[in-house]
Amino acid sequence: MNDLSTLGIYLLDLLWELRDTDLPIIIGGGYGIFLKTEYVRTHHLRTLLDKRPESRSTSDLDLFLRPELLIEPKKLAPLAKAIERLGYIVIPTAQKYQFVKPGPGNVGEIKIDLLTGPQSQFSGSNAKVDRRRVRPKPSVGLHAHIVDEAPSLEKNLLALPLSGMLTQGIQYTGNIFIPHPYTYLMMKLFAFKDRCEDESKEFGRYHALDLYSIIATTTEEEWLAFSSFRNQFKGEPSVQEAAAIVTKYFSMPTALGMIRMRESHYYRPDLQIDLFIELLRESFSE
Repeated sequence: MNDLSTLGIYLLDLLWELRDTDLPIIIGGGYGIFLKTEYVRTHHLRTLLDKRPESRSTSDLDLFLRPELLIEPKKLAPLAKAIERLGYIVIPTAQKYQFVKPGPGNVGEIKIDLLTGPQSQFSGSNAKVDRRRVRPKPSVGLHAHIVDEAPSLEKNLLALPLSGMLTQGIQYTGNIFIPHPYTYLMMKLFAFKDRCEDESKEFGRYHALDLYSIIATTTEEEWLAFSSFRNQFKGEPSVQEAAAIVTKYFSMPTALGMIRMRESHYYRPDLQIDLFIELLRESFSE
């Protein structure tokens, strides 16, 4: 899907359904990067890089759920009802954490993917947890995919208003949250590593370029927090692995990650590649 504004309408529909709740929605994935890019552009914020690629197309809404919502599932029930009211149906191979519905015209399907933080955050809770998903107890009809590489998921979230027309023609403004760039980089590094040799996943090219976009839209204030993140999470195995991924795939222009980035049709030759490599390496240096 090329019209990212259409995806925004579907997100607003969901926020409208949740308008009488205090259920926070954290938006990740390609659409979250698009929203962050628009935010820094419209507010003329100083960021680490001046050159940015075109926002890539996506039809996915990656919704990250705070672990507390899965530990106390009664807080999650309104989301389950909202997804059902909006006509989404479950994807059989991802029961209760991936849902789809037809988009307008030739847009294709709109997908909602429910995710959450690391498995360790559910230790001692009533939730049933394995390496793939969290199952709240008692059940509310929703699960969430475990993301072990996001130990900082709830740290330094960016609150953004989202405004526009609902599909029913009503103007509405809702609030969403965007993960901190450190969290985003962690998730995208692992996503790239898992797909860089997979032709069916475009060899992870879009994830490689997403890494550039995350660095490019990092504000000076957000960058100042990176040292705190490095100190707080340096003992996490996922952080140590992320540093190894950077070294293997993104430490020089000829590394595979950089090759995949240049293969993307969203890549532009004026992007600040040398500075990107330097900043990415510094993001996970001790």
